[in-house]
Amino acid sequence: MSPHPDDHGRTGGLTHVRSDGTAHMVDVSAKAVTAREASAAGRVLLSAAAVSALREGAVPKGDALGVARLAGIQAVKRTPELIPLAHPVAVHAAHVDVTVVDDGVMIEATVRTADRTGIEMEALTAVSVAALALVDMVKAVDKHARITDVRVTAKSGGRSGDWRE
Repeated sequence: MSPHPDDHGRTGGLTHVRSDGTAHMVDVSAKAVTAREASAAGRVLLSAAAVSALREGAVPKGDALGVARLAGIQAVKRTPELIPLAHPVAVHAAHVDVTVVDDGVMIEATVRTADRTGIEMEALTAVSVAALALVDMVKAVDKHARITDVRVTAKSGGRSGDWRE
C-alpha cells in the first residue's frame, strides 16, 4: 500500500493531521530503533472508608490493588487496540505500582521498549486502566471514587530526548 501523497503535508505542525485535516498514522519506518522508556502517574481519590478497606485487605471484591496492577500491565499490551493512531510496539517491560495514600491510591507505571516510536501512550494507558480497575473493585465501598491527575511524568530515548516532570 503506497502512502497517501500528503502524509507529510502537516497542518499547523501536527504530525497526525494531513493538510486536508484528516488524521493518519505517521510513518515511522525510517526512524532508528532506540531504547525508550516512559513513565506516567495518576491518582484515585477515595473516601476514608475505602482507604481503610484497602489498607486492611477488606474490599468485598478481593485484592483490589493486585487486580489494578495486573489490569495496568495488561492494558500496556492492548494500547494500539484502544488508541487509534498508536503504533504497535514491542513492549519489553511494564511495571505498575499501586500505593495506598491518605486520600486514595497513587498509580505509577513505567514501560520500556526498543523500537522506532515512543511508549508514552502505553504508560498512560497502564495508569488509566489500573485506575478504572481499582474504581470497579472499590465501588461497593465508595461510589464517589474519582480518577485524577493522569499524566506523563518522564520519557527517555528517541529523537526528542529525555524529559522529566
